[in-house]
Amino acid sequence: MTFSRAAVAAAVGDGLLSFPITDFDGQGRFDAKSYWQRLEWFVSYDISAVFVAGGTGEFFSLTLDEYRKIVRVAVEAVDGKLPVIASAGLSVESGKAFAKAAEEEGADGILLMPPYLTECPQDGLVEYARQICDATELNVIYYNRGNGILNAESVQALADLCPNLIGLKDGKGDMQALNKIVKTVGDRLVYIGGVPTAEIFAEAYLAIGVNTYSSAVFNFVPDMAVKFYKELRKGNSEVVKQITNEFFIPFVDLRDRKAGYAVSLIKAGAEIIGRSAGSVRAPLVMPSIEERQQLEKLVGTGIARPFNSTAKLLIS
Repeated sequence: MTFSRAAVAAAVGDGLLSFPITDFDGQGRFDAKSYWQRLEWFVSYDISAVFVAGGTGEFFSLTLDEYRKIVRVAVEAVDGKLPVIASAGLSVESGKAFAKAAEEEGADGILLMPPYLTECPQDGLVEYARQICDATELNVIYYNRGNGILNAESVQALADLCPNLIGLKDGKGDMQALNKIVKTVGDRLVYIGGVPTAEIFAEAYLAIGVNTYSSAVFNFVPDMAVKFYKELRKGNSEVVKQITNEFFIPFVDLRDRKAGYAVSLIKAGAEIIGRSAGSVRAPLVMPSIEERQQLEKLVGTGIARPFNSTAKLLIS
């Protein structure tokens, strides 16, 4: 762990957060060299933290050994420039094992994923998260998503139990529930927008005090992703509206065609710009030829087209 708890909380609470895809070779194996190059490219941009082996990074399809290698490469490639946050989850014991591996490989925190498969009562979810938090010295961000949705009272209880819990990432997009959590728990935690293609929720997040979000499209349109975040924070609604209308709404429409495209389209986009990370692993599938062609047009919009404000600000 390179960064202090306060430094990690500050980084993940304000600034654009990047979630790199995981590189696989032609045989579907982890490609360490390509991944290193991707991370070096990522940290050349104005971002505040790197979340590796997350949802966009196909955590759900990785073995523990692969995960350990991914975290090791990421920590070495980022080289102390930014906090590196890895993932953990599935079961309590699996979560502990992933957290231990992340800690041993030098990560600065973990994003705690929901439990695997089963329906979960609130007190059970708190206990699941508490046991994993207690098993690591790393900073923990709880991912409020899927079958692991905590209500405001449960988030408060978990925060009271676990000093190393520093944040909550929203993966549902229920602004009423999230606003209740923010108002109940307050600045004890930092809050991250984390629905797929979080930019589409960015203005709503900001309105309730959630200053940052995970950007998956940063993997293939990084300049536009950074510009969108900066203009959002400046209150430049004209540019935010233009980018949303011309890129994010069509992208979300394409994403919603098939389950799992929130990851698959990101890998396809990376390939389109010449930074291929291979294909997704089953049960995900890559987009069709026709869908890829539509994505190519959107990538062209995100890279080449100027998004103007009254001051004629350009993506570059």
